[in-house]
Amino acid sequence: MGQSSAPIGLFDSGVGGLTVLREVYRQLPSESVIYFGDTARLPYGKRSPAEILQYVREILTWMEQQGTKMVIMACNTSSALALEAVRSEFSVPVLGLILPGARAAVQQGRRIGVIATPATAASRAYSRAILEINADTEVWEVGCPEFVPLIEADRLHDPYTTAIAQAYLELLLQQQIDTLVYGCTHYPYLAPILRQLLPASVKLVDPAVSVVAAAAQELDLLALRNLRLPTPTRFCVSGSPQTFSQLAAPWLGYTPIVESIVPAQLIAQAPILEAID
Repeated sequence: MGQSSAPIGLFDSGVGGLTVLREVYRQLPSESVIYFGDTARLPYGKRSPAEILQYVREILTWMEQQGTKMVIMACNTSSALALEAVRSEFSVPVLGLILPGARAAVQQGRRIGVIATPATAASRAYSRAILEINADTEVWEVGCPEFVPLIEADRLHDPYTTAIAQAYLELLLQQQIDTLVYGCTHYPYLAPILRQLLPASVKLVDPAVSVVAAAAQELDLLALRNLRLPTPTRFCVSGSPQTFSQLAAPWLGYTPIVESIVPAQLIAQAPILEAID
């Protein structure tokens, strides 16, 4: 396999990264993808920075072993807490969501709200990135600990989820934000709820769109665009393949075949993969 036809690696703690995968399908339809969901260890948003860094190193080591030509961190928590530390440690280009998302937000408004996992919100990564781009903006970040577990439990239509969303948005609504950033790749699944609770004038920013556009530019710069037909997306998880497959199917439009990789195998040289239908 030539380097240009090698797959792009994409990882998240669970199904949230599928919102980034959807953008890869839209913007880079000729690229092959390996998707890894670290479902045995989700949610990342309640983990310590040291744990996140360890997980990211394990996943990137495994991704290199799979022959990827680029890795997209389809996880804001990993992007906020580990990207700078690991970028120089690996030979493949590694892209994160924070800077592309911040750039997109500044293009949309000046009173910017960010909803994120507690770890991402506590890092203030979005605030720093946004203010570096434009110091005249105002930014408010809100940690939303219950969103990822509710989404992973497929409770999007539960009235409790709407009530929780209302509570998380209260501060941002008080600040009269004009822009809301999805500071977690799971959160675009909440778009119908958020749109219902927010004024129509508030613009929603999905960093997935921007990070994949950045990936496309990087592939062009490195002359790594795939010129052949892509291979089917390979899905791997550290938790239950069946659970991920069932949860992912409505968002993908098909039921994926999912491989099981236990966390200890992530850093093994030759992981044993178990494919299931």
